Amino acid sequence: MTILKDVLAELVSMFLGDANLSASILVVVAAAAGLIDLTGLHPLVGGSVLLVGCLAAVAIAVLATAKRHRAERQAARTAVL
Repeated sequence: MTILKDVLAELVSMFLGDANLSASILVVVAAAAGLIDLTGLHPLVGGSVLLVGCLAAVAIAVLATAKRHRAERQAARTAVL
């Protein structure tokens, strides 16, 4: 039972670790599904939107995290001096 709780806790932390990334991926998936279902667009176009949107969301999240870590490192250096 402990293993199951550990696995579930790890899954929850994996998906909720970066709330902005999770939310943006959900928006991209909803947009792609809406394009396919509501407008009757070809599924290949919806898949392309999904691919490009998810890649953009990951790239933005990585850049934001790098910027935050860089600022924290700079603040730590300033505090030491």
